[in-house]
Amino acid sequence: MTEAVPPIDRLLAPFREFTSSSAASGILLMVAAVIALLWANSPIASSYVSLWETRLTVGLDDMVLSKSLLHWINDGLMAIFFLVVGLEIKREVLVGELASVRRAALPIAAALGGALVPALVFVLIVGPGEGARGWAVPIATDIAFALGVLALVGDRIPIGLRVFMAALAIVDDLLAVSIIGLFYTSDISWAALAAAGGCLAVLVAANVLGVRRPVVYGALGLALWFAILQSGVHATVAGVLLALTIPARIRLDSADFAARARRIVDHLIRREDSDEPTTIEEHHDALWELETITERAQAPMLRFEHALQPWVAFVIVPIFALANAGVPLGGDVGGLLTDPVVLGVALGLIVGKQVGITTATLLVVRAGLASLPSGVTMRHIYGAAWLGGIGFTMSLFISDLAFGDGSVLALAKIGILIASVVAGVGGYLILRIATRTR
Repeated sequence: MTEAVPPIDRLLAPFREFTSSSAASGILLMVAAVIALLWANSPIASSYVSLWETRLTVGLDDMVLSKSLLHWINDGLMAIFFLVVGLEIKREVLVGELASVRRAALPIAAALGGALVPALVFVLIVGPGEGARGWAVPIATDIAFALGVLALVGDRIPIGLRVFMAALAIVDDLLAVSIIGLFYTSDISWAALAAAGGCLAVLVAANVLGVRRPVVYGALGLALWFAILQSGVHATVAGVLLALTIPARIRLDSADFAARARRIVDHLIRREDSDEPTTIEEHHDALWELETITERAQAPMLRFEHALQPWVAFVIVPIFALANAGVPLGGDVGGLLTDPVVLGVALGLIVGKQVGITTATLLVVRAGLASLPSGVTMRHIYGAAWLGGIGFTMSLFISDLAFGDGSVLALAKIGILIASVVAGVGGYLILRIATRTR
């Protein structure tokens, strides 16, 4: 019997088709950024500012946390973004492209080159002064945008290039998280930091004891986030620390799972074909047992990542872009484009990324420490290096930490937006040419 398709499924089908596309999250991110930019430079620009300055208070009695909507997004929602980043890093280290030294050598070298050279370009252009604190702004790569552009190039892009780009961006994120923790931390509250250490110890103990319930890690993770928020270390670091404690082990291997599932299904089929079909209670018990063994055959780490990824890609990151990409350009656009901070960020991302990633990749391949993925040429790597200049999400985040509120922050954001557009278009064109000449 064919299952009838409910009307709601037919209505949601176009949305599901869009969200299943590799370019979907990048497109949504781009739309959110354009809306923010237009809104901040429109006749109703004051409403843009006032919206994100709206204060939201949460708590009871003396335990009250009051922040602007912008801070709730940057300190709260982005902690979930960093949780997913941490889960991706952990997965790649355990079973992915970073699981062996030789496989990891290429993306690690590319990411290091793509961080050091942009930072150097920024420092050389900006020099000492107020803007120097933003040296880390051009080191980041926006994985959603980069993979979105790769998807737009088409299916002729080698699979190995997509894997290389994803692994590079993950190492890039790890570098960015480390820099945030080390260089963009305010005054430390040692009591709050000790409380965070206690929360982390309990999370590790839960992992060792075999606790697998998401609600346990969610509750302890919330306590860890609050303690780190009060400590002076940026709260988003809590997301990465929580990711490291979520279990990566399975309790049933594939063979055991298949045998148990087959036994349950075969029993249901035999009962249905007999004179005594299963009762509703027996049917539910069988389904419950199937659900239980399915949970035991999955690593909680992967279940967390699978559950959170759509929310991060299609809700959290677009909201972040909408709240942070609105930069008032003013009248003197020419003056803005020649400002050292704008140039330092833009050229750090556009020039520094392509030089750093390409050179580092070439060096480790020539030295025999790694080899290019199957079907990937240095022309592909050069195109991917351009895409590395799309710093958007992480660059905006670091610029906010580096400059806080003020005119320098706006200049850094302008540089990020310019670089992301130029790098995206340049990478797309180079990779299109590379695929035509394969």
